Amino acid sequence: MTTTTAPPRKAPAVTATKARRARGGHQGSAYVFLSPWILGVLLLTLAPMAVSLYLSFTDYNLFDAPRWVGLRNYTDMFTADPRYWRSVGTTLLFVVVAVPLKLALALGVALVLKGLRGGKGVYRSAFYAPSLLGASMSIALVWRALYNDGGTVDDLLSSVGIHTGGWVADPHLAVFVVALLSVWQFGAPMVIFLAGLQQIPADLYEAAALDGAGRWRRFVSVTLPMLSPVLFFNLVLETIQSFQVFTPAFAISGGKGGPADSTMFYTLYLYERGFSASHMGYASAMAWVLLLAIGAVTLVLFKTSRAWVFYAHEGA
Repeated sequence: MTTTTAPPRKAPAVTATKARRARGGHQGSAYVFLSPWILGVLLLTLAPMAVSLYLSFTDYNLFDAPRWVGLRNYTDMFTADPRYWRSVGTTLLFVVVAVPLKLALALGVALVLKGLRGGKGVYRSAFYAPSLLGASMSIALVWRALYNDGGTVDDLLSSVGIHTGGWVADPHLAVFVVALLSVWQFGAPMVIFLAGLQQIPADLYEAAALDGAGRWRRFVSVTLPMLSPVLFFNLVLETIQSFQVFTPAFAISGGKGGPADSTMFYTLYLYERGFSASHMGYASAMAWVLLLAIGAVTLVLFKTSRAWVFYAHEGA
């Protein structure tokens, strides 16, 4: 009796090998398409950050080789530089004033636009336009002319008996010129608020109306809770952007932060120390402190958001 031995099965191994090769080919193609982004992150973000971190521990004037000084830049910043603390105070005042006003105006306009029956797209585009133009140097210079001595705002106030001599030249009012320019650029958060308002179910308002809730009660009990995630998103974005304000302060103060350092914002002082005074090591240390401060403020916002941000799925 003759027995036959079946040949070994190699098909699964061959199939697995082909599958691995196919996956490797797909991964290679993915890395090729991702390479511009990867190179951009490495060369334009991570590498400059690493160099900046190193320079923050050195004395570097842009011309000579960096000289290692350890923590001296940080200790001088916190203990021996009163202008640094004035820039911190000015920036915090700006954030506290500009961010709430900007969000309140954006939400108010979004509520008005939501109730319009026609022309909503035209008004939305018109209100959004300042967000595209407001960050430019030309708009900031125009804004400075409006609030300068003899400018349009000064003339209007003088016509009703209020003589300020121009807000730009007043140390107590100059920072509010920059704040008003920021508030004028409320278009971006307004569009986000409008999108959030359109997602609130109409039956919630109908149920509140049947319970006898008036317009203000419906706003407080329905609109704000349902809109709280969008409000939180706008709050985080606007807070981060406000800490980094530079162009309006530079244009309105002529790059000097005046009068009497009243518009010496943090980033403007960083620019002055780094490029005007050629203390790039000190400026790098300021940049890292700003990064850590923004990170800390953002962390606090996320931690406190648990008490007032409502997500619909949490109540399900």
